[in-house]
Amino acid sequence: MIRRVTLVGMRASGKSTVGRATAILLGCPCIDADAALEERLGCSIAAWFARAGEASFREREAACLVELLAGVQPFVLATGGGAVVRRENRTLLAHSGGIVVYLHAEAAHLQERLRADAGNRPSLTGAAVADEVSALLAVRDPWYREIATHVLPAVESVDALAARIAALARA
Repeated sequence: MIRRVTLVGMRASGKSTVGRATAILLGCPCIDADAALEERLGCSIAAWFARAGEASFREREAACLVELLAGVQPFVLATGGGAVVRRENRTLLAHSGGIVVYLHAEAAHLQERLRADAGNRPSLTGAAVADEVSALLAVRDPWYREIATHVLPAVESVDALAARIAALARA
């Protein structure tokens, strides 16, 4: 039997990409929490942030996670980087997320990825997206570790990470 897998980690750690690859290996769906939330919001996360602010976004994100994690069906869930900000989200992910894998990367690696492709990622501090990584990682790293059943290096290849995570889900 395949167990549910939840990927947590900072933005640009590869959660969505690794999640899709893992789901293919497991033959189950991959759900990108940010994409699911954008569908519910009817706009991009960046647009919602600009219009309604972070507090409103975090409320909607929490409600979306509750909905996504209802039931017991196996799937791979790639969470948003800030999903761990709220204590109730951490509790939910720890209890209903199945195997929770923290894709850990050092700030310099994340900054490099973000500078190459910032996309529609909203700034959370008012600084350039890549420049806020160190501060956010310092705050969030303990939360990711708090709920993680496994910590894997995000610098490994997508295929290697997906294979490792799939093996965990089958164990």
